[in-house]
Amino acid sequence: MKKKNILIAFVAAVSLVTVSCTEKKLSPDSVISAPSVEKNAFDLWLDYNFLKPYNIDFHYRYDLNESDMYRMTIPADYDASIIYAHLVQYLCVDTYNEVAGVDFTKAYFPKMFFLIGEWEYDNNGNIILGTAEGGKKIMLSGVNLLPGKFTSYSGSALKEQLSTYYIKTIHHEFTHILNQIKGYSESFKEITASTYLADSWSDSDSKYRQRGYITAYSQKEDREDFAELLSEYITHDEAWWQKELTKAGDEGKSLILAKFAIVRDYMSASWGIDVDELRDVVNRRFDDVVDGRVDLTDLSI
Repeated sequence: MKKKNILIAFVAAVSLVTVSCTEKKLSPDSVISAPSVEKNAFDLWLDYNFLKPYNIDFHYRYDLNESDMYRMTIPADYDASIIYAHLVQYLCVDTYNEVAGVDFTKAYFPKMFFLIGEWEYDNNGNIILGTAEGGKKIMLSGVNLLPGKFTSYSGSALKEQLSTYYIKTIHHEFTHILNQIKGYSESFKEITASTYLADSWSDSDSKYRQRGYITAYSQKEDREDFAELLSEYITHDEAWWQKELTKAGDEGKSLILAKFAIVRDYMSASWGIDVDELRDVVNRRFDDVVDGRVDLTDLSI
């Protein structure tokens, strides 16, 4: 009888606890709140030109979670970010709109750009100009040095600086994104399969062209080789391309052209893009920027 009473008492206690728990109501308001930022003229311009038409978040405010945790990084300067945003729009987004159509840009262009102020560096001193992550995000570095390019250079020298350190990087990283969505032929890698150098590419001499590579960095691996070939080709004119092929000598030229034929076919078959048309548009728009026909500070909507 005592055991029965104890059991009844235990069940009653559990019931009270259960009732007590179910009667307690949680507040619908979170105790964690993100700081609110009042949008300035640049934010509104970015919303109008990137977020609303393409769902692209152009992230210029510093965010530790978006940065590279393994390297020292600093925020991007406000005025420099405005210039960079205009360059991305005019030389990249609008370029693909013109060549491949707005639907292509909306579907495949990365959904986030994240800017940091200084270059990133590897332990061996190599500069990291940008990275692509997960097919959706491109991180771009060296933003705070951008305005100095416009005051220190002009004409073709300015174009080369902007291409080498900024615009080519975006086209290079976007090529990685396209390759992640649709792969290229394995035959590309086989052309120079035995001469890729991995991370020791930076220790090589200046004879990379003779070895069949368009840049020293192309020697790292086939995916970088592919992206370098396309991005270098479309950000330079035909005279530059022929000059580089001449420097490569007969053997190097043959290897470069064999790989580039695969790049050309890939862009045409996979994406319906003519690389020569893409190059023409990029270079025409580059001339507009260098000749001052584009206002890189205008925030009017």
